[in-house]
Amino acid sequence: MSEKCDNNCANCAKNCKSRKPSFAHTLGDTKINKIIGVISGKGGVGKSFITGTLASLFAKKGYKVGILDADITGSSIPRLFGINQKIEGDGKGMYPAISSNGIKIMSLNLLLDQEENPVLWRGPILSGAVLQFYSESYWGELDYLFVDMPPGTSDIALTVLQSIPLDGLVMVTTPSSLVSMIVSKAIIMAQKTGIKVLGLVNNMAYVICPDCGKKIILHHEDETLELLKKYNIDSYASLPLNPLYSLLFDEGRIEDFEGEELNDVIKTIENLKK
Repeated sequence: MSEKCDNNCANCAKNCKSRKPSFAHTLGDTKINKIIGVISGKGGVGKSFITGTLASLFAKKGYKVGILDADITGSSIPRLFGINQKIEGDGKGMYPAISSNGIKIMSLNLLLDQEENPVLWRGPILSGAVLQFYSESYWGELDYLFVDMPPGTSDIALTVLQSIPLDGLVMVTTPSSLVSMIVSKAIIMAQKTGIKVLGLVNNMAYVICPDCGKKIILHHEDETLELLKKYNIDSYASLPLNPLYSLLFDEGRIEDFEGEELNDVIKTIENLKK
């Protein structure tokens, strides 16, 4: 314990021996059944894409879904859903934006004058903003809240793991020994904070030939599959590098995504104990 410790673990990212479980509180009308974090040790692997896709697929199945965009300095969730409406509040809390399929979305980009404006904040302020989005938003009743986490093992990621009651994590990687090594760091961080990694998504793993339909493996999956065994991860998904996905992102139509690649991960999340 630091000499300057104020015993407020919810606002502290340090993993000291004296740390006590302390989760941020939500507004009185909020009732969230399961909270799933989507994380990766490295940026640029498609973490926000997987977050948006999972949320969209769960919404299509009839679940009430929300997304907390915790990737404060690299926010992209609103763009994926084609949302540019500004967040409004009533002095007590904030009202998330709502997608065309009813997904509630809270993101800093929906508070900025221009979405291109950089967020030049220090770590404690960034972590505080994430906790505010979680605890001061009118989420109402949700079956699933997906948290798009920042890449790496920094203060913000630790704040989410230690201050928001996550029920599990989905880890995103790409088929590369370098990325697998960095993703291992995030998996070990999750283990140290007691959060189970429910599934591993190997993104941009292959392409489908447009002429013959043959599946072309871009990189060997050995490193990625080794992560499953090494860290005892329950489910696995492998997604292609597909130009259609980029089109859906650019046009804000991620809710139009159709595919069965994530079914194994979805089933694992659905099977979590109530």
